[in-house]
Amino acid sequence: MHLTDDRWYRLLRARATEPEAVQRAYADRIRRPNLLSDKGTLFLVAADHPARGALGVGADTTAMADRRTLLERLLIALDNPAVDGVLGSPDIVEELLLLDAVHDKIVIGSMNRGGLAGADWEIDDRFTGYDAESLVKYRLDGGKMLLRMVDSDAGTIPTLEACARAVSELAEHGLMAMVEPLPYGRDPSGSLVMHRDAASLQRAITIASGLGVTSAYTWLKIPAPQDISALDATTLPVLVLGGAPSGDPAADLASWGSALTHDVVRGLVVGRSLLYPPDGDVAGAVDAAARVLEAAS
Repeated sequence: MHLTDDRWYRLLRARATEPEAVQRAYADRIRRPNLLSDKGTLFLVAADHPARGALGVGADTTAMADRRTLLERLLIALDNPAVDGVLGSPDIVEELLLLDAVHDKIVIGSMNRGGLAGADWEIDDRFTGYDAESLVKYRLDGGKMLLRMVDSDAGTIPTLEACARAVSELAEHGLMAMVEPLPYGRDPSGSLVMHRDAASLQRAITIASGLGVTSAYTWLKIPAPQDISALDATTLPVLVLGGAPSGDPAADLASWGSALTHDVVRGLVVGRSLLYPPDGDVAGAVDAAARVLEAAS
């Protein structure tokens, strides 16, 4: 599943001359019947960061800007049978569809990407990607929404309301609503800083759990907490997110492994840590994460 020159140029030709090929690819995708694997777990690779201008990995501020490199890394990750699927913005999902890379895989569409990284309005995270209607039309398996909460920033309010509406609409169609509730504050310089203490995470979890007219189809995407008792705040299924790479893959794996032992945790959603590991070995990084998930299941 490497992105050869031939495959790359065929993708570019399709983009330029066959826009209708995207609709055909959505319609022709072979869907997996169940969200969870036979082992009752879910392992997704995330690739929706570029859509909100978050291109950096470590010291490289534009690591994810090269699309061919990103797609190549995604193909390597998806080639691992332990990887159940992908979370992506419409453009990336469509490119993977055109590359025939997501048959029998779970595909979750990213919904709100308007809170551009570093923008003054970052917390007012408008829905600029998939909506519930399109996720149903295109036969995807669910929708993901980011919900960063800052008590001192009124931009939280429209995002909160929009997420609640999306949860209700997705549930109406029986699709997973993957909510990523993250408690944030601002440091003295005004920069956003995520609160990782158990009390803040529990508060965020309980707010997200109550969104919409039903929580029947709601899943939560939560950073691995230092105190896993933070996850006692919900009965909803939880996926542990990878977050920004720490630069220490062993420490990241240990953190995920600890969180995976909690009863509500069903799997992993990891992006940059696996797609851009320090040693460049994407296949090795994905395999290591898969082993951690298998050991915990």
